[in-house]
Amino acid sequence: MTAAVEDGAAAEPEYDEAAIRFLGVMWGEGYLSPGGPAEVDRVLAGIDLTGKSILDFGCGAGGITLHIARTYRPAEIVGYDVEQPVIERAKAAAVAQGLSSIARFIASPPGRLPFDDGAFDVVFSKDAMIHVPDKEALFAELFRVLKPGGVLAASDWLIGHDGEPSPDMQDYIAAEGLSFGMASSCRYLRAMAQAGFADGIAESRNAWYRDVARGELARLKGPLYAEAVAAVGEVYVAKNIRTWTAMQKVLDSGEHCPTHLRASRPAAGIRP
Repeated sequence: MTAAVEDGAAAEPEYDEAAIRFLGVMWGEGYLSPGGPAEVDRVLAGIDLTGKSILDFGCGAGGITLHIARTYRPAEIVGYDVEQPVIERAKAAAVAQGLSSIARFIASPPGRLPFDDGAFDVVFSKDAMIHVPDKEALFAELFRVLKPGGVLAASDWLIGHDGEPSPDMQDYIAAEGLSFGMASSCRYLRAMAQAGFADGIAESRNAWYRDVARGELARLKGPLYAEAVAAVGEVYVAKNIRTWTAMQKVLDSGEHCPTHLRASRPAAGIRP
């Protein structure tokens, strides 16, 4: 998902039907990031979503949005993305699963989010903010649409340092071929604080995904290979084997840092 906050016309979708099918084989139907429902539950641990209004920023094909709708009993969850193909897939899945009364999906071009100030009790995002280079603008918008007293709970793919990526990281980003605007946890936390968030926390998940990704690569080369080829073809699978191999290098070095993020918007009248 390309959840660009900067103003401008939406570019060609990065997550087309082939990408959606391939990642569904790797991570589960409707999931465009790793870990499945269990990792979503870890991101949301300790937050009571019952009866709440939730924004899923960068919802992709809607697998996570629908898991939250089905499991956590929110009043409403809105999946937002700038890419129309994934939103259409998410809408169809919501209807098929009987969840369209709770989960709705919106696509709009990059720019100001199409929501009123203070529209949501919780803002959630799963590995989508990497596609937004301007972290300061991103967190200002997420802060704006969050109610006072509300919570931000997210995960994202971070880089382990400020400055230029290593050659291995540059090779991995090139292999992905996606609009990766990677930044360090220090920059994320500064941007969150600058936007007005309080109690910002960044928890590295490198050790977890380092091992998970190694297993994903082994399955892609082995038991998942035939299913993946049937879904997207040999050339597409070979490209992703190269991508996973490049990713493993930067996971093993610690430069690629999947990270959980948590912060809150102070209640009205309380200064951060």
